[in-house]
Parts: sequence; structure tokens; C-alpha cells
Amino acid sequence: MTPDQLSTAVSGIVRDLMAEGVVALGDVPEVRIERPKSRDHGDYATNVALGLSKRASLPPRELAALIAERLARQPGVASADVAGPGFVNVRLDTAAQGELARTVVAAGEAWGTGDALAGRVVNVEFISANPTGPLHLGHTRWAAVGDAIARVLAAAGAQVTKEFYVNDRGVQMDKFGASVMAAANGRPVPDDGYHGGYILELAAAIVIARPEITQLPDDDQLIAFREAAYALQLKQQQQVLELFRTHFDVWYSERSLYESGAVDRGLKKLIEQGHVYELEGAVWLRTTDFGDDKDRVLIKTDGEFTYFAADTAYYVDKRARGFDLAIYLLGADHHGYVNRLRAVAACAGDDMDDSIEVLIGQLVKITRGGEEVKLSKRAGTIVTLDDLVEEVGVDAARYTLSRYPVDSPLTLDLEEITRATNDNPVFYVQYAHARISSVLRNAQDVGIDWRSAPFDPALLDHERENNLLGMIGEFPRIVASAAELREPHRVARYLEDLATAYHRFYDVCWVLPRGDEELTGVHVARLWLCAASRQTIANGLALLGVSAPDRM
Repeated sequence: MTPDQLSTAVSGIVRDLMAEGVVALGDVPEVRIERPKSRDHGDYATNVALGLSKRASLPPRELAALIAERLARQPGVASADVAGPGFVNVRLDTAAQGELARTVVAAGEAWGTGDALAGRVVNVEFISANPTGPLHLGHTRWAAVGDAIARVLAAAGAQVTKEFYVNDRGVQMDKFGASVMAAANGRPVPDDGYHGGYILELAAAIVIARPEITQLPDDDQLIAFREAAYALQLKQQQQVLELFRTHFDVWYSERSLYESGAVDRGLKKLIEQGHVYELEGAVWLRTTDFGDDKDRVLIKTDGEFTYFAADTAYYVDKRARGFDLAIYLLGADHHGYVNRLRAVAACAGDDMDDSIEVLIGQLVKITRGGEEVKLSKRAGTIVTLDDLVEEVGVDAARYTLSRYPVDSPLTLDLEEITRATNDNPVFYVQYAHARISSVLRNAQDVGIDWRSAPFDPALLDHERENNLLGMIGEFPRIVASAAELREPHRVARYLEDLATAYHRFYDVCWVLPRGDEELTGVHVARLWLCAASRQTIANGLALLGVSAPDRM
């Protein structure tokens, strides 16, 4: 029996009490099932009676007693008792607890998924770097965390689209083109341009592909270099992100906002909602009505749209494409955008608490031997995604970046996250998966077909088995909470606890027969438990975009 199944059982009991007229509640909230810190209190506990007692006009312990009495009669429940001010402590019978292993193995890759966010159509936009250089550490953090957020949202039932907004319009693009053009012609790069080895690489590649480009008039040459460098740099970003296992469903060009008329449509939408006004020859959006620190200019006095106009149009376009929730993942220097973008949603006529979320990621610092690593061979003054992957690999980078809340600064020690010891969390979790895979291979090698052998879940009655089953049963709840709170680090920390529970089980519970020992039902049951553990670890790592190796 899983915690979700137990929650459903308790909800059913409360509804029965309502139908029989024992209590009058109106509706039944979600019943939370918790794993007690001490097994002395049972396998699970719920405080549902404490939350409902006032509405039911019954003391909490009296309501808890009514629930416990009926819960104890449920199949798979060994006992249900009232504790403290009104908690219900539940013990499962051994077979019901052990049956979870079969449930997990049968579910396979679907284990842990749910429908908490079913019906929500979500756009997750992250990284959204200028196509003017390599992706740096800030982008790398969002490449890992943003992708993990999208994965847990999908696992919770949401329909998710991952989107990269390409900032391919504006002054920075001309500076980028001018920088590559100067390098190609052997001239110094402008002081306010882009520097680093990658500029020379782009210039050389363009000249090889188009030898005649340097013979064009300067104005035409600038455009030609800008567009050619843009295409090459964007392709490089796309390639390194695919290598990093961060796939985007949509690459959305800022230029297309203007070319498609989306900016005009966005402005029309805002005007219709009554939050646009003119002042001193400019067109403004009254964002202060919804918490922004000042109103924002949409059209300047010279008739040109502002960057903010594109931001508003982009949000309106997302809503027009059918997304009921737009999640923005922005860098540490974008704190001012939180209220600004929320105000845009409100000005467009939406509920800003439901239709838009803005998450801010903090800075990442890399050290080696206690010294900060600052320079990249290609990019000059920044550490790039390429640099990090080359140093530590995709798995170590993704896991470590996803392991911490994004709203706190992060320091990565290159030596620590590549160390093949149990002190390294990613190694620790992956090793648990590899260790279990080895056990299952050994079983196969000696001719044990555990899937076909009779499985008696009641034989999983050891304390360490109980603890491991309890940890496995928590996985769907962890995934759901990670999705609800947009905190994939919860999955990583859970996996580390699960790995610990497995290692402790394995240390005292012999899985395979030793020597001339005959195969017993206990061995078979433990192999099922091993397989369930492995599946859970693999599914959790997949949510983080991290591989689950069979050998290490």
C-alpha cells in the first residue's frame, strides 16, 4: 500500500461519515499522509482530524477515533490508533507494505508520476541568452534546474513546453556583428564589443565559408557578419545544450515578435484592458496599478517600441498559444523583473497569481583547491557551460546544480564533485543504482529468475526492509511536491536518503543465497525489493537529467 492509496482510503472514510450524517463538512480536503520520524509511532500518520474537527463540530480526538476505527478495517491495515491531540497512527500489515515492491516494478518508468497538475498547460522559459557568445555559468545553472523543473512538472501531469527566447534583436546584435567583422579584417575589436577567443573562431569560420565577405561595403559587410555569426553562435548554443541533455521544444526568436505582428497584437490587448496611456509623446503601461515600482514605456517619443513592449507582447503571445501558466526563470540581475512581469499579466487581464511565475536564480562560483576559477580559454572572462562539462562531465554538473535551491548562491568545487567517494552525492546515488544492478546480474548469472518465482511480500518483515519500503513509497509525494514548489532539489536530496536506506538494508539483509544455501522465498522477495529500489533511483535521476549507470 502506497501513501497515496492510504490517503484515498482515509478520504473515503471521511466521505462515508458525511454520507451517514455523522459529520457535516461540505467538502473533503486533500488528506496528507506522513512518514513518522520514529517507527514506534507506526508506518504512517495523518493529522486529518485536527484539520477537520472545527468544521465537524467534534473534538479532534473524537473525530480521529471515528476515522481510526474504520481505517483499521481496511484491507492491508494492521492497526490504526489515535495519538496525541488527534493524530491517527497507522501500521500496515507486512504483506501490504511489501506489495509495494511489485507495484513499483510493474509501473516501471511511470512509478512516481501523478496527476496533481493534470489539465495545466505550462510554458517554462529558461536560459534565453543572447546569441552573442557561449553560455556562462548562470545559464548553465538554469540549463540544469530549468530542465529539471520541466521534468517534474510533466511527471505531475502538466502539459509542459520548454522554450528558449532568443534575444536576436537590438544593439547587442550590431555590436556582436561589428566585433566579428573587425576580427575578420584584422582590426581591433571595438572597446564596447565582444572579446574572447570565440570571436576569432567565428570570424575565421565565416571567412572560410564565404571568402568574398570581406570585400563587401562596410554596411553590407556588417549585416553579413552579424547574421552569419548569429547563426553559428546559436547553433553552438543548441549543440552544447543537447550535449547537456537540455532539449527545448521551442526556440522563439525576438525578431519574430515584430515580424509576425505579435507586438502590435500585444499592444492592442493591453489597450483593450484599459491600462495604456499617453504622456509627453510616449505610450505607457500603468504597471504601478499592480505592484510595479513605476509605470513602463511601451513606445518612445520617436515612435520606436521599447524592449518592454517586446516583453509584454511575448507574454500575451504565450497566452494566445494556449498556455495557462507562464514560468520565467531569470538570472540574479533580474530581480526587478518579478513585479514588472506580474504586472504585465494583470494588465493583460489575467490573474497574476495563477498565470505567471518568475523564479530568480543566484550566482554560481567554481573553485579548484580553494581558488576560484574565473577564466575560460574561449570566452575570456567567463566560465562557460562547455568548460564545466569538460571538467566534470554532464552527470556531475547536472546533479550538483540541481541539488540546491536556486535562490541561494552556489559554490562548486571541481575536485569534490568529481571525487569517486561516498562523500560525493552524485557518486553515492549512482553507485547505489550500479550496486543493485550488480546484485540483479549476479542473480541472473546463478540462474535465479526472480520475476517468475513466487513472490510473498509478507516475507519482507525486517526493520531495514520496512524502512526501505517506506522510503520508496515516499517517491510519488516527493515528485509532486517538487513540481508544486518548483524545487527539483527535493528529488536529489530524497535520492540520497533512499540510497542510504538501501545500503543499510543490504548491509544486514542477505539478498542472494550463500555457498550451498538453497533459494528461499526471502531471497526472491528481497530481489523484488532490490528491483523496486533500482527503479525508483533510476526514475529520480531521470527527473534530474542524470544517467543511472549499471556499472561503475
